[in-house]
Amino acid sequence: MMAELGKYAVYVLSSYGVSLALLAVLVGASVLRARRVKAQLDAVEKRGGRHG
Repeated sequence: MMAELGKYAVYVLSSYGVSLALLAVLVGASVLRARRVKAQLDAVEKRGGRHG
């Protein structure tokens, strides 16, 4: 199913690998930041917030 890449196979496949790894890091960082921000928001809401 994969196209014949010939002498460029190493470069193309390593580019795919690096791209997927960077996407995984970006998604992971986003998830961790979302959890941290949610925890901070929950803490503020528990204290009563700004107007509370």
